[in-house]
Amino acid sequence: MKPFTFKQFVIQQSKEVFRVGTDGVLLGALANIENAFNILEVGTGTGLISLMLAQRNPEAQFLGIDTNKDAAELTKFNFEKSPFFSRLKNNHQDFKNFETDKKFDLIVSNPPYFEVSGSEKDKIARQTVELNFSQLISKSSMLLSKNGVFSVILPAETGNDFIAIAIENGMFLIRKINIKGIENSKVKRLILEFSLSEKDLIESEFIIEKSPRQYSDQYLELTKEFHVFRK
Repeated sequence: MKPFTFKQFVIQQSKEVFRVGTDGVLLGALANIENAFNILEVGTGTGLISLMLAQRNPEAQFLGIDTNKDAAELTKFNFEKSPFFSRLKNNHQDFKNFETDKKFDLIVSNPPYFEVSGSEKDKIARQTVELNFSQLISKSSMLLSKNGVFSVILPAETGNDFIAIAIENGMFLIRKINIKGIENSKVKRLILEFSLSEKDLIESEFIIEKSPRQYSDQYLELTKEFHVFRK
C-alpha cells in the first residue's frame, strides 16, 4: 500500500494493518492533550494517532500497544522514522494483560466496534474480538491519573452503551463531540472524553464535509497542520 504523507511525518501502511482513516485523524487532532505528559494509546494500528498527538504536544512521552504483531511492528517503524522518535515507544501487548505502575494523563483509543468484517486484519482492528468495551474501559479507569482524560472515537449508535459502562467504572463524561459526515446529516461518530472527576460536560458539533468530497472549513482548519492538501 502507498504511504500516507503528512506535513511532519509519513505513515507507511500495510495490507495486514487497518489503514489510515478519518476516525484516526479526527481523534489525533481533537483529543485533549492539555497537561498530558504521559500518554498511552491502546491499539495503535499504524501509529497515526500517537504521531499526531506528539506533533501537537512536544513535551509528552508516548507508549503505544497493539495486540496485532503486524500493527506493533508497523507502528515501531513509523515511530522510528518520525521526528518525534525519541518520545515514542510501542509494545506488542494485549491490553487486558498490560501491567504498569505508571499512571497516564491521557489514554486514547480508536477501539474495535464492527460486528462483522470481511478480512482478518479488520477482524482484529474493528471487531470486539480481542478487546471489548468493558475490558477497555475497566483497564483504562485503573491506569488513568487523578486528573487524566480517557478519549475515544466511536460510532454514534454505540455511544450510550459506552457511556453507561464508563459510569459503572467510576468515570464521568466531560466532553462530547457530535461528528457528522456532511451537513444536515445524522451524527455519524462521537468523540467521548472521560475523567475520574465530575466536571461540566462540554458538547460540540463537528462537520467533516460541506458537500460530497468537499471538506468543510471546520475540517480544513482542524487539520491544516497535518494534511497535505492537493490544490
